[in-house]
Amino acid sequence: MRRLAYIRSMTRTITVAALQLPLPGPVQPNIDAVTALAEEAAAKGAQVILPPELFEGPYFCQVEEEALFASAHPTADHPSVKAMQALAAKLKVAIPTSFFEKDGPHYYNTLAMIGPDGAIMGTYRKSHIPDGPGYEEKYYFRPGNTGFKVWDVFGTRIGVGVCWDQWYPECARAMALMGAELLFYPTAIGSEPYDADLDTSRMWRRAMQGHAVSNCMPVIAANRIGAEGDANFYGHSFITDEWGDLTQAFGAAETGVLIETIDLDRAAKHRAGMGFFRDRRPQLYGRLAEDI
Repeated sequence: MRRLAYIRSMTRTITVAALQLPLPGPVQPNIDAVTALAEEAAAKGAQVILPPELFEGPYFCQVEEEALFASAHPTADHPSVKAMQALAAKLKVAIPTSFFEKDGPHYYNTLAMIGPDGAIMGTYRKSHIPDGPGYEEKYYFRPGNTGFKVWDVFGTRIGVGVCWDQWYPECARAMALMGAELLFYPTAIGSEPYDADLDTSRMWRRAMQGHAVSNCMPVIAANRIGAEGDANFYGHSFITDEWGDLTQAFGAAETGVLIETIDLDRAAKHRAGMGFFRDRRPQLYGRLAEDI
């Protein structure tokens, strides 16, 4: 019994949070709203806190407007990044922070991984850039040139994709192969202007639940809510376990914080037992890397 109690006491856990809220802008009220929810999450024990994508303002990519490039800033000067650095240091938490980056003449949809000391651990530039009615991101953002990224925080390793990345199993698998034990996806997604009756929220969830299943690890997704211009953002933020089952979930209207304490060792045991990584056949996957 003593040995069993000792083994149990050594179980690795981490508490994560996903934030869901309306983000109509302007910048400072949005940052203040995210800050308030992050403080609530930290008070409940969250160690990694995920806000939605581009929370600095309304989702501006609904239209192509050159004046909007002025809202981009270099990483170290961006108001969202600076605010989350101060907050992370104060709360001793990690905050993956999505923002509109200006790098010389180039512009990116970028994520700064902010550690619990408030330092920027590194950046990831969104790899997959959508282009369609209501989501005119190719007008604003170059495709990311960082490659996929993972970071070591609180005794584990996490991978973070950004919004459109979440539809690509290659992205999730790459981060898993890099050692990630949890996958995070900040998001801005909602209605489709060309079809008012199309609700993609269920398939959006199922795509990421599939990543959880096939990589045997929890997935955390945070989305905004509310009407902005012609778009209605549908929320449905969630947290899964390593089996892809929803352990925490919001609907389309709630503002708040999802919190889950994850047993990392249980997930690692399941991952090893399923054999998905053991039975991979990389020599057969060359077609995946051919751009034809």
